[in-house]
Amino acid sequence: MFKMNSENKKITIKDIEIFESKHGLHLPQEYKTFLLEFNGGYPEKSNFIISDDEGVSLVNKFYGIGEESGDLGETFEILDGEIPDGFISIADDPAGNEICIGTEKSEYKEKIYFWRHDMESDSEMDNMFLLAEDLKTFLNKLYGDNDE
Repeated sequence: MFKMNSENKKITIKDIEIFESKHGLHLPQEYKTFLLEFNGGYPEKSNFIISDDEGVSLVNKFYGIGEESGDLGETFEILDGEIPDGFISIADDPAGNEICIGTEKSEYKEKIYFWRHDMESDSEMDNMFLLAEDLKTFLNKLYGDNDE
């Protein structure tokens, strides 16, 4: 079972609707449910495999709506034009890479990708690595340092 340490203020569906309207996004339903439950925070188990070639990383923090540190909207605005269209960053790793989810209006809808910020790329998806088909699968793949 996924556990999150979060001291973030609880939000409502109205907060999410305002966020979507302000940023011209349609977040996947599963991610909206995640925001309503946790509104960001620090996962108890945070390690994940990027790929055989890229190795392992860990989730530093999941972003929340309206949080001064790790604000989803602020991160979206900072990364606008950096990460490929159709994605929003939902978390980061300690090296400044981003964990992204495909938005409702994207061919990558609901899929979770790792965006490596320091990798040269010929196309906008060259530095994107598929982590999971959806958020629930990604969260279930997270493991701790003592897990096999």
